Amino acid sequence: MADTQGDAAGQLSSSQQDALQQYLQVTNQEIADAIPLLERSQWNVQIAIAKFFDGEGPDLVAEALAAESAPRPIARHENLQESLLAAEFSGRTQRRERTDPAPRVVPQQPVTTRTPWLVGLLLAPFAWGWTAASALFRTILYALSFLPAAIRPRLATTGLSTAIGSGTSSNGRRMLMPRDAAARFKREFEEDYGPNNLPFFEGGIAQAHDLAKKDLKFLMVVLLSQEHDDTTSFVRETLLSPDVVNFIKENEKTIVLWGGSVVDSEAYQVSIEYSCTKFPFTALVCLTPKEGSTRMGIVKRLVGPMAANDYLGELQAAMEKYGADMDGIRAERTAQEFARSIRDQQDSAYERSLAKDKERAREKREAAIAAEEEEKRKKQEAEEAELLEKKRQEWKHWRATQIRAEPASTDRSAVRLAVKMPEALGAERIVRRFPADAPMEELYAFVECYELLRDGGAEELLAAGKDCKPKPAGYEHKYMFRISSTLPKKVYECNDTDLMGDKIGKSSNLIVEEVLDDESDYEEDE
Repeated sequence: MADTQGDAAGQLSSSQQDALQQYLQVTNQEIADAIPLLERSQWNVQIAIAKFFDGEGPDLVAEALAAESAPRPIARHENLQESLLAAEFSGRTQRRERTDPAPRVVPQQPVTTRTPWLVGLLLAPFAWGWTAASALFRTILYALSFLPAAIRPRLATTGLSTAIGSGTSSNGRRMLMPRDAAARFKREFEEDYGPNNLPFFEGGIAQAHDLAKKDLKFLMVVLLSQEHDDTTSFVRETLLSPDVVNFIKENEKTIVLWGGSVVDSEAYQVSIEYSCTKFPFTALVCLTPKEGSTRMGIVKRLVGPMAANDYLGELQAAMEKYGADMDGIRAERTAQEFARSIRDQQDSAYERSLAKDKERAREKREAAIAAEEEEKRKKQEAEEAELLEKKRQEWKHWRATQIRAEPASTDRSAVRLAVKMPEALGAERIVRRFPADAPMEELYAFVECYELLRDGGAEELLAAGKDCKPKPAGYEHKYMFRISSTLPKKVYECNDTDLMGDKIGKSSNLIVEEVLDDESDYEEDE
């Protein structure tokens, strides 16, 4: 596509390429669409830009050629009755006259650059001569502008427009930005005619044109000339009459009122584009969908002095005439906006439903992953508990073979203990002698391995001690009970440093109490 556009642009002449570049800088249109439009506009950039923004009107040359090539109608004869019926029918179906186009006027602001002081000093004599010649030329052009339009030279129109658009107007008024120019016109209007309630648009004509086109409003353009004799009477008696002011205020939502004085560059350009021949001038502009979907047309011209009733009646008639078309466009846009709103709501509902489905799927996936991880954790804990129990049993078998033998009854240094076993071991009461130099851990180990010593026999375990497996590597046994005396109650801790003879004495009655996991953890923390 880019190669095709490049080939089409490469076949143009240098002047046509320059016109194409100027057109593209303003409209930013595709080259494939810009070249045909420029060809239809005879490569006139201004005409092409006006057609782009305001819509294309009928091609008069093409219509003339089509009329010449079309077959001539066959003559027919009819009687008086048929003629009257045809006239009545044609009167009912009379087509509306085509309105004049209302182009989008964009005032051209001058681009000024500072000249170096040395160059300015050298060119000062030429500048003074040019200023004097320009002043004389503008005076002549201004005088020619009062001639009728039929005999007015073309040079007077273009030259005056150029002179006014060159930074200052012919009367020395400084050019301002559109918004500032509108504020100046409103301020001067109030100074000349007093405070009023007219809602003048505070912006340029291009912004007012775009607003009326976008919001489907009527653009009411009022052009005044302070040098015209009828301006003061028109403003005081017609434009500021209570009926006209109330009508504009009541229809402020459907009317964009823009005013300007032709001594300003922007208002003068509007007068040229709107073909204004007499002041005061009022133009009613609106969208004309029957002549083009985006075409703005001048539906009513009010030229010269006019009574307030006639002025108001002409405005009301034009608005009623073209209001139906505007209402149709509004209804169409409302339907489109409603359909778009319904479509957006459906898309939003679909997006919410899709988001909920994704959330459910995510939660389900996370739940499955969590369940799988929980199952793995439980399995791992079961395996660890099974391995721990296996090592615990191996440790008990190993520790049972390491328990010291019971001293003889004749050994007076032995410690005689009566130990009451816990409920898990049948709450049995055991009496046994221990060496006095045995550590307290020996007593705990005896209680822990008592079940093996009772069932297997101490002698057999001691005999099998040589063939027993060694102590499990990496395992640290934890006693889940504690041993204490009855009266007075005293807990004997399990350690390898305290000897039984020193801690307990010659004899004692002891109780084995089971300890829960949380209690043991609490004791370890303390």
